[in-house]
Amino acid sequence: MRIVQFYSHLNGFEYLQYHKPTIWAEVESIIAGVDAERCRTKASAEARKSGKTLYSPVDMNAEFKALFEQNGWQEERVTNWLSEDTNLLRQIVNLRPDDQKKTIEEGNQEPIMTYNQTDFIKDRVAVEVQFGKYSFVAHDLFVKHMSFYINGNIDVGIEIVPMKSMERDMSSGVPYYERDLFNLMRQGRGIPAVPIILVGIAP
Repeated sequence: MRIVQFYSHLNGFEYLQYHKPTIWAEVESIIAGVDAERCRTKASAEARKSGKTLYSPVDMNAEFKALFEQNGWQEERVTNWLSEDTNLLRQIVNLRPDDQKKTIEEGNQEPIMTYNQTDFIKDRVAVEVQFGKYSFVAHDLFVKHMSFYINGNIDVGIEIVPMKSMERDMSSGVPYYERDLFNLMRQGRGIPAVPIILVGIAP
């Protein structure tokens, strides 16, 4: 596969080029190592795509996972503790997890554990490969990457999605670069407040 286009939000690409050029080169190499045609294994059950063999998100995710892990990228989780009390949430939102839990308990509330998980992290860069439903991209950008950035785990987030030209040969509801680029740009220059590189790929 190949990178067709990318968009640098809050200078995410420029940061990598200056501070971590080998990381970006590695991501390019991993994408190039995925054989899209080998992942064209899904028989369409949709009327408008009847008889077509589509790209399988499951197979593509497996290829990306294998290649990222071979290069030392690993899944990572960030845990947080929640409360229904708005005032307590204001106090704990920027605290470390142990301190969040302690503060909630001291406020006589029951702590609720949650976590955000990202696909791959290496050298303070997070990568999400998204072939699921299009709504998942917003969760990645505004929750996952943001959470890892605010917690000090990453400096840049990378979101990899198919181009529209590839999405046409996938099941309905899959995200595509052009739509996510529009959604990201219309939020304004500073939102989300985390450096991100949105990457559009195709065979």
